[in-house]
Amino acid sequence: MSVVSPKPEGEPKKSWTLALRERAVDALPPEKLLADRQPSYVSSWIYVFGVLSLASLTSLILSGSILALKGPAWWHYTGIGHFFNGLHVWGVELFFFFMVIHLWGKYWMAAWRGGRTRTWVTGAICFLIAIPCALTGYVSQQNFDAQWISTQAKDAMNSAGVGAFFNLMNFGQMYSYHVFLLPLAVVAIVVAHVLLVRRHGVVPPFQLAELSAGAGAAGAAVTGGADGAAQAAPASGAAVTTAAPTGPVAPTTEDSP
Repeated sequence: MSVVSPKPEGEPKKSWTLALRERAVDALPPEKLLADRQPSYVSSWIYVFGVLSLASLTSLILSGSILALKGPAWWHYTGIGHFFNGLHVWGVELFFFFMVIHLWGKYWMAAWRGGRTRTWVTGAICFLIAIPCALTGYVSQQNFDAQWISTQAKDAMNSAGVGAFFNLMNFGQMYSYHVFLLPLAVVAIVVAHVLLVRRHGVVPPFQLAELSAGAGAAGAAVTGGADGAAQAAPASGAAVTTAAPTGPVAPTTEDSP
């Protein structure tokens, strides 16, 4: 019988920061958060497009921060401004290109298998939020392209009934959406997506999953067969003993081996 030592009086209670840290470590241990090795199938090219999406998003954040600090006059009338504007625009193109390939690849791989539903859902939500983020960026360029896009798209917003809340002709509103609100949402969803990938791991290919399931079924069958044979042996032995002919039996002694 184990004896539990009484809790000393006056011991301070756990702070909320300590409780939060313990819950975070339990949910995502360091060996999963900063894994030093991955399964061999991760070396496939289809897994690279997720990393390329993160790299293009990083370039978008860096170039967009510089553009937001300098303003429209700088990216329209200076050579270095043109360079950063082009870097930002092409970063958007690459981000959507890599992300679409990543999403479609994971769709055909059924990446929601093995309790990874939230991982797949966060990736799809990130793509949906990135679309209005790109739209507000196009209408915030302050050039003829931005004017044409905003005037054409405002009718779609009005027909959907959101024109009063999402006015594409209002540069200040679109600029705040593009620079602050929508990028913050995209980054938050991406962080959650990466943490879920770290926690649940990368989904294995179908062939490996089927082989694992087949090996488990075969092991269960072998175990069941051995148990059945072991259970059948006494029954067959009893049957043989019962069917043994009655007659003179050789004498035995207790000391015989």
